Amino acid sequence: MPVWGAFLRGINLGKRRMKMAELKSCLEAAGFSDVKTILASGNVRLVADGPEAQLKAKLEKAIAEQFGFEVGVVLRSEEQLAKMLSENPFGALDPAADLTRHVLLFDAPLPDGIALESRPRDTEILRIDAREIYIASYLQANGRYTEHVEEVLKPLYARLGKTTLDTMRNWNTIEKILQ
Repeated sequence: MPVWGAFLRGINLGKRRMKMAELKSCLEAAGFSDVKTILASGNVRLVADGPEAQLKAKLEKAIAEQFGFEVGVVLRSEEQLAKMLSENPFGALDPAADLTRHVLLFDAPLPDGIALESRPRDTEILRIDAREIYIASYLQANGRYTEHVEEVLKPLYARLGKTTLDTMRNWNTIEKILQ
């Protein structure tokens, strides 16, 4: 059976709280197997058979029924995650640089011709793929890393509107999801 990475959008913020043990039980009760949560921010490795759209709908329905609020889910297959990791879009970065590595995951392909302006040594767009954007965020004077990410992504969201679901993850999470 196929392995999937499920990334839940916007949980454990405000009143949208869930314990990972309860999420794991919820997904097991919904028929998913080998469920493993990673961190407390809605990252799940699971085994399930079926097309991505069907699995996404099943996950979102189970979560809404269990927790009483809707949660968007972005899925990646084991093969997609392995490809992301093997291509290592962060490999050319200075290993001594004080930065964080992020990937913005989308549930649908981005429109052709998306271009975003990087801010060198601040918020750098390293690569834009069909459903991912890879971002390096450098430590700023105020002590934050992702201070200007929203500003850099603003033209993208203006173009997309509310037509697609996205969620951002630290690259360390992506590295852990298949372990």
